[in-house]
Amino acid sequence: MAKFLAELLGCTLPDKGTPPLFECRSQPHLRPSSKQRDNMPQTPPFTGQLNTSSYNKNLYQTKEEGYPGLYYHDNNLVSGSLEALIHHLVPTVDYYPDRTYIFTFLLSSRLFIHPYELMSKVCHLCMEQQRLSDPQADKMRVRKIAPKILQLLTEWTETFPYDFRDERMMRSLKELTHRLASGDEVYRKAVGQMSQGLIRRLTVLSQYEEALVKINATAAERLTALKAKPQAAIQRDMLSICNDPFTVAQQLTHIELERLSYIGPEEFVQAFVQKDPLDNDKSCFSDRKKASNLEAYVEWFNRLSYLVATEICMPVKKKHRARVIEFFIDVARECFNIGNFNSLMAIISGMNMSPVSRLKKTWSKVKTAKFDILEHQMDPSSNFYNYRTALRGATQRSITANSSREKIVIPFFSLLIKDIYFLNEGCANRLQNGHINFEKFWELAKQVSEFMTWKKVECPFEKDRKILQYLLTAPVFTEDALYLASYESEGPENNMEKDRWKSLRSSLFSRLELVEESPRELTEGYFLLLQHHTLKFN
Repeated sequence: MAKFLAELLGCTLPDKGTPPLFECRSQPHLRPSSKQRDNMPQTPPFTGQLNTSSYNKNLYQTKEEGYPGLYYHDNNLVSGSLEALIHHLVPTVDYYPDRTYIFTFLLSSRLFIHPYELMSKVCHLCMEQQRLSDPQADKMRVRKIAPKILQLLTEWTETFPYDFRDERMMRSLKELTHRLASGDEVYRKAVGQMSQGLIRRLTVLSQYEEALVKINATAAERLTALKAKPQAAIQRDMLSICNDPFTVAQQLTHIELERLSYIGPEEFVQAFVQKDPLDNDKSCFSDRKKASNLEAYVEWFNRLSYLVATEICMPVKKKHRARVIEFFIDVARECFNIGNFNSLMAIISGMNMSPVSRLKKTWSKVKTAKFDILEHQMDPSSNFYNYRTALRGATQRSITANSSREKIVIPFFSLLIKDIYFLNEGCANRLQNGHINFEKFWELAKQVSEFMTWKKVECPFEKDRKILQYLLTAPVFTEDALYLASYESEGPENNMEKDRWKSLRSSLFSRLELVEESPRELTEGYFLLLQHHTLKFN
């Protein structure tokens, strides 16, 4: 994980002297209206959208919320002890927590307590406060509290289903729902629906993970096949699969939205979890995989960048290389128009890799006006000001959209992660008195909930299996292989490049003579030998 974060955070930083990514500010101080008070505890369904004007407007102190240890400023919850915040989460007959609080606390609480431990405490409080474990408990009281507890559990299982891959979570959930459902057919049915929905979501997640394994295995098999019969696949490239930039951009959007949809909101927190100073000597998530779907998505970005560079460096003829560059410029432009900023940035990154950017003779044949515009849009200066402006425009378009296509917003993911990272690093999790800094987590929840809205969009474009398979499994060159192909296409221009070229050629030939060399590197060697026929053994 440390290596993953180091690589992720190695992307271009804002220029020195530019404003910080985030300033630690309090959430808006909004006093709920009398109408809002009358409507409590019933609150509108959680939509995944926390905006600056209303994301915590329903939080105010009542008798039910008067548990000691919570601190407010202008009716806004700003800090509290962990125990007080847990009590604030648990509904009673007369109180139900605001959904924005539920999302924010469940998202951030894992920095201080395991989800299964939190679930155990929630179950204990529900059982004790409402005497659910007492067979003689007032059935009318149970009927009043049961819908609220079921609603809390439903929101937890729907928004953070991955928490329930832990058997300890499932045991606590079953224990509590059994108490709620006993003796009442209505609640038994509600519990059954909730459980079926959770199982369905976890099953789909497992199927997705299995599909990723198969995709990676297929990519490895294609590398091995190239080693065995390189001539059979030598003519396959992106343009031979599809020469329509708009169609390729649509298929890239399919991949992006699918992979986004499986990233749980908790992964943004767990990716940066560190040792809690009040958690003895271990972090909350030292014993489990933290952010596998998030990592897989970042790996996709890297793969697309290297695929673009490979497609450009492969052709022997300069004219062909220039045509590939222009094609991917058009693909990138279509991605921008769609709102797919992640694929756009991956393509630009691939074109800006040194083995590609050094091909000056090739670039001289390219009409670069469109590429210059795209680079300007994704310019990292002034804290990616141009990109952030375009992202706000796409977000506004999504909010007022009349068609599913207009709803698409796929952010430049590495920058989104970096924003969250700097927010996490810039503000303390706990205050000096040991209380949890809840103001920080309101800000975190705002960012993550916006992502939650984006990831729910279904791709409106028709799938093209052939293009998707190529994008996901086509062999790509390593950085060394890209440099070698680049030098073979356009010779070294200085002594440093000449020395590197000789070193790469020598290394390649020595590897080709080793029987037990890895299939990937042998494949690349054969591939290069066939593509760049000027390569000589000397």
